[in-house]
Order: sequence, then structure tokens, then C-alpha cells
Amino acid sequence: MSAFVVTGTDTGIGKTVFSAALAGALGAHYWKPVQSGLEDGADKDSVAALAGLPAEKLLPEAYRLTEPLSPHRAAELDGVTIDPDALILPEARPLVVEGAGGALVPLTREVTYADVFAQWGLLTIVVARTSLGTINHSLLTIEALRARRVPIHGVAFIGEANEDNEATICEMGQVRRLGRLPLLPSLAPETLIGAFVRGFSLDDFT
Repeated sequence: MSAFVVTGTDTGIGKTVFSAALAGALGAHYWKPVQSGLEDGADKDSVAALAGLPAEKLLPEAYRLTEPLSPHRAAELDGVTIDPDALILPEARPLVVEGAGGALVPLTREVTYADVFAQWGLLTIVVARTSLGTINHSLLTIEALRARRVPIHGVAFIGEANEDNEATICEMGQVRRLGRLPLLPSLAPETLIGAFVRGFSLDDFT
């Protein structure tokens, strides 16, 4: 059964929305290993609302940190030590695992998310925006993952169509274009899953 890691080129680009869409379309379990920032609720709560998943498919985080910062710093402020070896993949399948920020966000002052992705060996999806600046950020992310031998499943784009940016990233990065999720005027399970089904092929994830 399918299991994917969802990472991105930056923070705030739509990883959680894409993760919710993918998990909802596959009826998958969702896991966010480290949650940084609790004041506005956890990403798990957003996925529950957006994907319409039952509670048993929303797996508990390994670490829940108070401040909306990089995990390494949020952990320091909370007096917590993140042990990357303790981030053991759940056995549940299908499974969508969401990282935090970009691929090189530090979990500790020695270990990045990309290092952990390499240990897991799961197919990794890079979420990238379509707007100006995305080529550089996307190609750097792809290079960082490849340098660690992380298997890249493809790139999922978020935003208005930009055929040249999307094609350039996939051609130069030698990665598959999985599809594009447009910016939606309202987010609800039916509109999000509908947009995902129109913008992506489920065959690419099963």
C-alpha cells in the first residue's frame, strides 16, 4: 500500500492543504511527526477539517512544540530534546507523512528533515508554488534531496497555472510533474478533493 512523505520548498506554500487533499483522496492515514506551534491548532486538525478523515486516521505526533518556529528552536524553548531515531514510521497504510517548512529545516542542530527522509526511504513529494522564485527554490530542494539519496516521487504545484515555470523545474530537475492544485476561494472537503481529482491522477499515488 502507498506511503508518501510530503515536503516543500518553503514554509506556508500549501503543504498541509496538499497533504489533506492527498490523504482525503486516498483515504489515507496522516502523520505529522513534529508539530511546531499550537496556538492556532495543529496541522492534524486542519487536515481533519479539510479531508474529512475519521479520527483514527489522524495519527498522534511524536513531538508537540509550543512555538511556531523551526523544530530545533521550538524544542529548545520548550526544554525538549528531539531524538530523530525516535521518529519511527507508523505501520498504517496508506500513509501521508508531512514534514515542516522546507526539506532542510533542522530537527536538531545536527539533523535536518531531509536526513530523516533518507533513513525512511519513502517516496517523497515536493510541493512547490508556481509563482516567481519557484524555479530556484524547487531545484535547490531537489538537489538537497538527491544529495541524500531521498527517492523523489515528483513535484506537486500549488497556485495559478504557470506552464513555463512548471515545465522548467521538471525538465531541469528531471522529476515528474504530478499535477497542480489551484488556489481555491473556499476550502472544504468537497471542493478540495474535487480540485485534487481534477488536477492529479490517482494512478500516480496507488
